[in-house]
Amino acid sequence: MENSGGIQASLAGRYATALFELARDERQLEAVGTSLAALREGLRESADLRELTTSPLIGREDALRTVKAVAASMGLDPITSNFLGVLAQNRRLGQLGNIIRFFNLLAADHRGETTAEVVSARPLSDDQVEALKTNLKSRVGRDVAVDLTVDPTILGGLVVKIGSQQIDGSIRTKLNTLAHAMKG
Repeated sequence: MENSGGIQASLAGRYATALFELARDERQLEAVGTSLAALREGLRESADLRELTTSPLIGREDALRTVKAVAASMGLDPITSNFLGVLAQNRRLGQLGNIIRFFNLLAADHRGETTAEVVSARPLSDDQVEALKTNLKSRVGRDVAVDLTVDPTILGGLVVKIGSQQIDGSIRTKLNTLAHAMKG
């Protein structure tokens, strides 16, 4: 498998690759992807879950016990549940966000898609996401999976990153460029 972008060069990338290969071999890519999406949403919405993954004060045993409970309450698939246990035992829960991102990149590549990381000032409607996918597909010549993030600080517009290419159409950047130009 080709790991473009040097995914395996990072710790999170190696964990993501291991998880991806296990899920692929067990034919559970969709189930693991769904569980990771739920975890990602949980990390966004729950301060307690973020603290569990980032606090150095939480010991291995406490972290392991807690992730087992979280996995059960969220209804995560067995592969993802076991994987969380491994991360807790190895004190690598802090890498979870990057692992999810890298897993999604690997899964999209496996499906023949390119992943676009899109930042918007507010959530996009389904119609807007579909229009964006269509536009990006015409630019890159492949199907595009969109990884959406909301960041109100960009004020408006979008920031789209595909691989090493970034298109910044945010109002914040345009205002900063204008302010810089006015300074002379």
